[in-house]
Formats: sequence, C-alpha cells, structure tokens
Amino acid sequence: MALDPAPYTGPPLDEIQWRAPPDFEMGIHSNSVLFYFAQSPFYDRTSNNEVLFQQGLNNPNVTPYLATRELFEGRLKTMSGLEFVVAQEPAETGPGAGTGVWVINKQSRRKHSPHDEIIVHGTYFVVGENIYMAASFADILSSRIAAISSSVQKVLPVASSAQSWSPAQGRVYPNPNAGTTSATTKQREATPLPDTTKSVTDTDISLPSSQLIEEALLIHEQHGDHNLDENPITGKPGDFQLASTGRKPVNLSTAAALNAKKATAQMTLPTLNTKLGSENPLAAKPTGKETKSPKTPGGGSLQKKKRKGSKAVATPQ
Repeated sequence: MALDPAPYTGPPLDEIQWRAPPDFEMGIHSNSVLFYFAQSPFYDRTSNNEVLFQQGLNNPNVTPYLATRELFEGRLKTMSGLEFVVAQEPAETGPGAGTGVWVINKQSRRKHSPHDEIIVHGTYFVVGENIYMAASFADILSSRIAAISSSVQKVLPVASSAQSWSPAQGRVYPNPNAGTTSATTKQREATPLPDTTKSVTDTDISLPSSQLIEEALLIHEQHGDHNLDENPITGKPGDFQLASTGRKPVNLSTAAALNAKKATAQMTLPTLNTKLGSENPLAAKPTGKETKSPKTPGGGSLQKKKRKGSKAVATPQ
C-alpha cells in the first residue's frame, strides 16, 4: 500500500473530520485500523510506523510483522522514537456488536530498564470511517473560560436593565411575583373598601429630584470640611472660646472647684475671742442706753441691795 507523502495544508487538525476516499476498499478492523489511520493527515511520516511499513515492503524478513496488529505493535515496542499504537479497542455492547470506536495514541518511546518511558503527545478517535483529533487539556480549559466569559457578558446587561437606582432607595429590583396574585388576594381585592382608604404605591412616595441631589453634593464639596454651627467653639482643651461672642464657656472643673471652696468656707466657724474690755475689738461700746435691771417689789434694784449687803459685813482688822 503506497502512502501519499504530500504534506497537509489546511485548517487546524483538531477542527477537522477526516474519512478515506470512497475508493478505499479496505475495511476497518483490528489488523487494518493503523493502516487506515496512516491515510489521514493526523499521521506523521517520520514515525516508526512508517519506517517499519517501508521495511516490510522491501525486506521479506520484516514482511511478516505487517500481517497482524499484534506483531506490528510488538515490533514497534523494540524500537525507540515516535509511534502510533491502538490504546483502546471498541467495547462490546452485545454478541457481535461493539461501539466501533478505536482510540489511537501518538506517543514517544524511550528504552529504559526494566520499563520503557512513554510520553503521549496526542489522542485520536476512529468512529466508523471518521477520524477525529481529541482536544488538549489547554484547549478544553481555554474553551470553558471563553464560554464562561461570554455568558457573563450576556448576563451583565440583562441584570443592569432589571434594576433601578435612586438616592433614597438605592438599587431596587422588580418583584417577579408582583403580577401573580393568589386566590386569597383576589378575594380581598373584590371586597369593596371605604372611600377614605387609599393604597400607598411607589409612585406616591416623593423622591428628591436630581437638581436637589446635585446642589447637596456641591454644598458638600464646598463646605464639607467647615463647621456650620451658629456659635462654634474654638481653642484647645482647657482654653475653649466661643467664636462669635468671644466669651469663654463655663469650665465645669473650675465651677466645681469654686462650689467646693464656698462649701468649705461656710462649714468653717470663726475663732471666738474670750478676752473682755477694750482689748477685744469686737466688744460692743457702752452707749448709756443699756437696759436697766428690773426692780423687785418693795425695794430697790438688785444691785443696790447687793451693795448694802456688802457694806454691812465687817471685816476683822
């Protein structure tokens, strides 16, 4: 079987589906699946499969290895380099029936003792007469990320259109159940209400206008760091002053100290002076209008009687 050595020029291999021309009469089975795969653009002409095939065509000693797939792959295991082998055969789904899916690996073999080192470079599927290249992990991850990004880009405009924003209420989302009413709600709506009853809706709430909001923001930008009190307090702790009047506010600690001093002064009594006469500066001066002692009936005053009594007493010499 002659192989076409023309190089493949076309779209990426993981985006194509290849099948043999209609004039290909060899059926796909265990002994022919590798030769059928060699017709596809996924095949590498520099692999050990091509070397062994060319040797089997020209060397009678190597020709028997082309008879069966087991002998062909057994011969490949003795060689080092790039090769194509069947990784999985069609699974049996019933008597004489299978999935018809062959899995072929593109791999490199390095001879080591006791086991060879195998590095898989790609995987291909033979489904019926069609051959596909399996996507790599990087391609799958990139595709999933692109799908997620595309979905997020579609969701954001929808979510943005479903909300409304206002300074008073913030972000508001409509209630999806607002249009559906239960039987109880319908029954309540059918009941007539008094004229004085008025339902409050969202339209009844007066919201600030955009002009008012802009003015408030402008005032905040101009006077955000200023003190807008009518009589602001300036100064430092212990020496506060009223900016408009210039008077100092009452210091609570000073007022408390003065009150305590007054209370102590009231509780302290003055010292009594026991000296009589002119030495006592607080003694009252005689004015001649002092109250006289009362008179007793039948006699003079008590002072005169005392004087008479004192003269009657004789003192011995």
